[in-house]
Amino acid sequence: MQYIKNFSELRNTDVALVGGKNASLGEMVSMLKGHGVSVPDGFAPTSQAYRYLLSAAALRDSFAAKKLQTKRPSRKS
Repeated sequence: MQYIKNFSELRNTDVALVGGKNASLGEMVSMLKGHGVSVPDGFAPTSQAYRYLLSAAALRDSFAAKKLQTKRPSRKS
């Protein structure tokens, strides 16, 4: 499993792998470097890394329980 992807490896089609913002940053890095624009490279943790962290820290069930307990505030018109 790969838990980190460099922006230079990512495209807009990688949203499920690294989320929308990181996929967009990857697309920007790849598109602008070819046009002479200096864009610093970076990296993104993958969704697999996030799931592994939750499992390793035994947080998945805790987050799910908390989500069920949390009520959204009602909107006032």
